[in-house]
Amino acid sequence: MSNRLTLREISLFFFPLLLNVQLMSVSHTVINSALARLDDYVTALAGMSVAMVVHLFIASPSYQNHTVTIAMVKGRNSMRGVLIFITLVAVYVAVMLSLIAFTPLGDLVLIRLLGAPAEVAQSAREALHILVLLPFFTGLRGFCQGLIIQARRTSLVSIATGVRVGGLFLYLAVGRIFFSGAQLGAFALVSCVITETLVIAAFAWRVHLPLERGEAEKSTAEILRYSFPLAYSSCLQQTIPLLISSIIGRLSDGPLALAAFGVIRGFLFLLAGPMRNLQQAYLTLVKGAEDYRTMIRFNILTAITMGAFVLLTAGPFNKMILGDLLGVESHLRLYLRYALASCAFFPILYGTSNLLRGWFAGAHKTGMLGKSTLIKSGFLLLLWWPLTHWTPPMSGIAIGIGLLLCAEILEALYLKRQKQQISSEFCQHAPL
Repeated sequence: MSNRLTLREISLFFFPLLLNVQLMSVSHTVINSALARLDDYVTALAGMSVAMVVHLFIASPSYQNHTVTIAMVKGRNSMRGVLIFITLVAVYVAVMLSLIAFTPLGDLVLIRLLGAPAEVAQSAREALHILVLLPFFTGLRGFCQGLIIQARRTSLVSIATGVRVGGLFLYLAVGRIFFSGAQLGAFALVSCVITETLVIAAFAWRVHLPLERGEAEKSTAEILRYSFPLAYSSCLQQTIPLLISSIIGRLSDGPLALAAFGVIRGFLFLLAGPMRNLQQAYLTLVKGAEDYRTMIRFNILTAITMGAFVLLTAGPFNKMILGDLLGVESHLRLYLRYALASCAFFPILYGTSNLLRGWFAGAHKTGMLGKSTLIKSGFLLLLWWPLTHWTPPMSGIAIGIGLLLCAEILEALYLKRQKQQISSEFCQHAPL
């Protein structure tokens, strides 16, 4: 009987996680849809977009919790070490978000650094007042998801997120009584994530992974040395939308470009976001070179499907999906359609990068991942001054999406080359 990994095995593992990410994306899309129906929808959408960019940047180290859990938890001692890492990151994130939400540092970051208009910055700060609660729940959620993925019970992850989406509609309805603008979106998001965390924690408790499996465990210090480069890399990843927002927010159509960027990023998270799970799929399923080649074929087939959905949404189904379903006003919908169409290439780029990131995480060479994102950030920093001091002959959203795609291409090329060099060095030093 062959032990080779098959497309069917990958699908059974991956597609529940795909559904999970899409359900998470639905929650962000539903929030954008609710904000798009408010009277001052441009300020609300732009404020929520800026708040989420800031939150994703600061909280990004915690988004590696499930990867660290999958790779490191082998027993009681390693579980304790992973929980220490998760707690340290959650405290850091909460403190940093509080400084931006409640102190003058907020104006420095939102207005001076990001270039958000004053009314958008105020709306973003109001959203951050509530988002400061989020890191402790997302941290625990990632830990529990890692345990469940390690046990290959990925369907439970999707069920918990489904409960989150169901609760979101209730929280939006209740939130309208107490909140308005971007703060309504923040309240609904935090509330549904808390609900999801409670459900996934109950599932993780029921899975009952054996705590002593006879496998070698890493010490707390070794776990921290492995984890912090991943956290650093994840943080740098979020400089990409942060820098793009900083650039397009300073252009002549800044508020409209920021609102469109928030809508497109939410939609890409829905369609292309699942490709990030290729990193976890690699760590859990790939045992050899043949398995890796099978994973590459799976990446290509899935990305082509996702790209087709993006093109259909930008083209013939533009009004039905963005207008009728999501409630995006016609002038904003038409403003972003060509930029959205160009995002058809994003799933294959994003999937390839995450598959390569899984390879480096599995090889315990997590430091390389920080370097790859540093290259992306450096690329955008080089373009920041000329783009903000010269008026390009195109819309702000076209510039933003162009920068996003170029950054992904740079990372994929860098990681591919580094993998080839490491593999070549290994072959040269292998015993004959």
